[in-house]
Amino acid sequence: MARKEKAKGKAEEIKGMGKERAGDVTDNASQQAKGKTEKAKGALRQAKEKAKDAFKK
Repeated sequence: MARKEKAKGKAEEIKGMGKERAGDVTDNASQQAKGKTEKAKGALRQAKEKAKDAFKK
């Protein structure tokens, strides 16, 4: 299960990077903010799963 969650987090992070860059190119502040938020959510999901793995060992 942890691998799935980590993969979801990474996918979310990459998707957020894409949105953020698209916002940069189009000079769309709203799109940039959505991308940053999504990227941060993905990073937090990954961190949570890493912490859970650390406690399992």
